[in-house]
Amino acid sequence: MSKKILIIEDEQEIAELIKDYLTVEGYCVEIAYDGLTGLNKVKSFIPDLLILDIMLPKLSGLDICKEIRKSDECLPIIIVSAKHGDIDTVLGLGLGADDYLAKPFSPSVLVARVKALLRRCLVSSEESTNTTLVFGELSIDTAGYNVLINGQEVDLPTKEFELLKFLALNPKQVFSRDQLYEQIWGYDSLGEATTVTVHIKRLRQKIEKNPAEPKFIRTVWGVGYKFEA
Repeated sequence: MSKKILIIEDEQEIAELIKDYLTVEGYCVEIAYDGLTGLNKVKSFIPDLLILDIMLPKLSGLDICKEIRKSDECLPIIIVSAKHGDIDTVLGLGLGADDYLAKPFSPSVLVARVKALLRRCLVSSEESTNTTLVFGELSIDTAGYNVLINGQEVDLPTKEFELLKFLALNPKQVFSRDQLYEQIWGYDSLGEATTVTVHIKRLRQKIEKNPAEPKFIRTVWGVGYKFEA
């Protein structure tokens, strides 16, 4: 069965162009031209991946992303926007989006990112095991995408979990922001490396007793980050 992709984009020409490229690749694609209709289609169409514009009539893309993450932490979301400021990237990814693409962009680049994101989700599913990583009060269930601190469940969006899991599986190894971005997001994009910093900060706020003096995710100044087992 072909993967289902929902495009929420108010610029009809852009939406139709993206749909044409994705349809050629064998995906089943639907479009919504405003935020409210798009959110309703998420519930009825049940897509495998969402392409989401930020500036939308009736309901913004960021509000849609926030609403989706209340009940679904796993749906892959790619945000697209004509805004080039870092604030949109930070806000979008901070609310649980998996990728960000600034307009104008090549449809073929978007298709490549769609394929990469769906492939990573499939690999993560196939590699799920019953392994639980335990580091003192921190417990990471790699199969159930579940994290506990002192027995209390910690709510982590998909990318935050994948970043924590990767670091925990490679303790004491130092990784640069670019290496982590390529590993977790699947391709090299130096301009987007600040995404890693945002996710690290959010992880520390959730799993560290004192985020200012982290115990688990340590900064190696001038190099990157490492996980202390």
